[in-house]
Amino acid sequence: MQRVSVNFEIDIRNTSSLPVSCQQLEDAVRAGLVTEGVIGAVLSITVVGNDQMQQLNRQHLQHDYPTDVISFQLDWMCDSEDLEERLQLNEGRSRGAHLEGEIVVSSEYAAQMADRAGWSADSELTLYAIHGMLHICRYDDLTPAEKRIMRNRERCILKELGLEVRYPDDVPHEDDEPPGSSSPAVLSECRHTTEDHS
Repeated sequence: MQRVSVNFEIDIRNTSSLPVSCQQLEDAVRAGLVTEGVIGAVLSITVVGNDQMQQLNRQHLQHDYPTDVISFQLDWMCDSEDLEERLQLNEGRSRGAHLEGEIVVSSEYAAQMADRAGWSADSELTLYAIHGMLHICRYDDLTPAEKRIMRNRERCILKELGLEVRYPDDVPHEDDEPPGSSSPAVLSECRHTTEDHS
């Protein structure tokens, strides 16, 4: 395994009224960046409530409702010349990259969704932070195929943190479709590309 020095600056602010484990968010995003092979990152993560999230959605995405996470890629630099090919990869799309971005997550939304997913609000919020980080790492979820790839990356990162990711549509509910009616996620091997977590 190649040893690569990494430099991550992660700033987390909780502006919501709910208590949040900022250290858990930082540790998770740092682990995600390492797993994705990022070598430099400056990220800000802001935890907000649903009202502020709805305002941000309206302002930036023309949605008039709150969501779980919004992310903004501010900069992405990599010496590699295979940039278009990277967008086709199932993992490591930002390997060797330096990136900068902002992630906004809703603790209120996480608290509402955690019960349905069957885990803690902190774990749900951690999933949102990883999801936002993956968007900054050039993953998307606009098509079913891309959504499967992105969920696989989330599962790999959270598994390394000892969390088994649970999506609301993974958990059967009375009004859901019968088991086996949705397509299974495509899973691939999870691996670290760096060792230095500094």
